[in-house]
Amino acid sequence: MPMRKSVLALVALTSLAFSVRAETQGHYGIGRPATDKEIAGWNIDIGRDGSNLPAGSGTVAHGREVFEQQCSACHGEKGEGGVGDRLVGGQGTIATPKPIKTVGSYWPYAPTLFDYIRRAMPQNAPQSLSNEDVYAVSAYILNMNGLLPADATLDARTLSAIEMPNRSMFTGDPRPDVKNPACEKGC
Repeated sequence: MPMRKSVLALVALTSLAFSVRAETQGHYGIGRPATDKEIAGWNIDIGRDGSNLPAGSGTVAHGREVFEQQCSACHGEKGEGGVGDRLVGGQGTIATPKPIKTVGSYWPYAPTLFDYIRRAMPQNAPQSLSNEDVYAVSAYILNMNGLLPADATLDARTLSAIEMPNRSMFTGDPRPDVKNPACEKGC
């Protein structure tokens, strides 16, 4: 029995020592807090209202050039799809048995297009496009969907002002633990 008590005491002391050490180094005793610079490098999300859109602008014409060079291999010459998703068309199909979900038919907020392109495209080199190129490609895709004229220039203000055709077709989240302004009057 005395040997068993000694082993238990040793285990208890060892556990205490590791837990004190872990508390001083973080929860698991590894890593370090991220610096403000590191956080800023990844804190690039754009709100659906356009909050956090960067400075810059892009034209539909420049967007056509960038799309041809960076996007058409996957999304098709006119955004009709291919290896990558279809980006154009589908308006009026969402409530049908065979909906065609594209930027112009399904996406509820235009600024999220900028956010997605900047984060994830082109697929072989995400985050490689300049803000001007992302604004331009966004302008071109919105133009191909009939949501922006061919001579348009897109920037933070104009992108945020675009009303997407499917904006009102989504429903709010009625769960009480989810802050949802759309449900303040009831979902």
